[in-house]
Amino acid sequence: MFFITNMRVICMLLELRHLRSLRAIDQAGSLARAAEQLHLTQSALSHQIKSLENYYQTPLYLRSTKPLTLTPVGLKLLALAQQVLPEVDATDRQLRSYAQGQSGRLYIAIECHACFEWLIPVLDQYRQDWPEVEIDIRLGLNFEPIAALQKGEVDLVISSDPQAHQDLSFEPLFEYEGLLALAHDHPLTAKEYIVPADLADQTLVTYPVERKRLDVFTHFLQPAGVEPANVRQGELTAIILLLVTTLKGVAVLPDWVLRESMSHNRLTTRPLGKNGMHGTLHAAVRRNECDAAFIQGFIALGKSAMGD
Repeated sequence: MFFITNMRVICMLLELRHLRSLRAIDQAGSLARAAEQLHLTQSALSHQIKSLENYYQTPLYLRSTKPLTLTPVGLKLLALAQQVLPEVDATDRQLRSYAQGQSGRLYIAIECHACFEWLIPVLDQYRQDWPEVEIDIRLGLNFEPIAALQKGEVDLVISSDPQAHQDLSFEPLFEYEGLLALAHDHPLTAKEYIVPADLADQTLVTYPVERKRLDVFTHFLQPAGVEPANVRQGELTAIILLLVTTLKGVAVLPDWVLRESMSHNRLTTRPLGKNGMHGTLHAAVRRNECDAAFIQGFIALGKSAMGD
């Protein structure tokens, strides 16, 4: 340990190895057994203790007693060892686990609002597979996930909009198709597929996020210069689907979000455009952390959740 005092560097003699030696002597009951546990010679261990006594100018043990008895100063140092060493050892194990990719921090941000439907079961399984990883989901008003990822505020961003970043890697999870959800008796069900102009007189129900994060605007309506008659927002997927089935509007959602409703014949869907509106969901991570085992574990689980 080093301290700066009056512009001079002063070396403090007390080191972790000294604390470990004091703890070992206390646990073993003798210098000989402690030296064996520490893989030291008894002479080397005695020299450590003597150097501490010389530094503090006071004995640490009453050498006339058997087993060795600590002096008040020795007891003070032993108490320090018992307090500090468990924390040091725990941190050492954690850092080694981090380095091996077996544990770490996974703060997740989401650009795709519908991804909550997919993410919740994925995280349930991930917690079981990676119990030593600290997991959290970060949200907030005016929150920019990719900027937060670059700053180290989050560790993974679920995004459908990969970007070119030198320090970021966008790992593909699965492909999806955005579909227009309609009530069974909606007039647009008569069409084989939807063109942008078909939504000009419709109420479009969306999640409460910026338009730049909604594929229906960025990839379908805005390129055609079309604006829906009204935009209504719903926080939950269940609310959006309820509004659709009661003819309060139409909504564009990923096929995997609509799968259950379609299987129960609750609504009708139509593709957007003759060829459909397709995309790929990605996990954006910092490039220098991409190969960490717990990161790759999440990516693999995300892919398998969609049956890839």
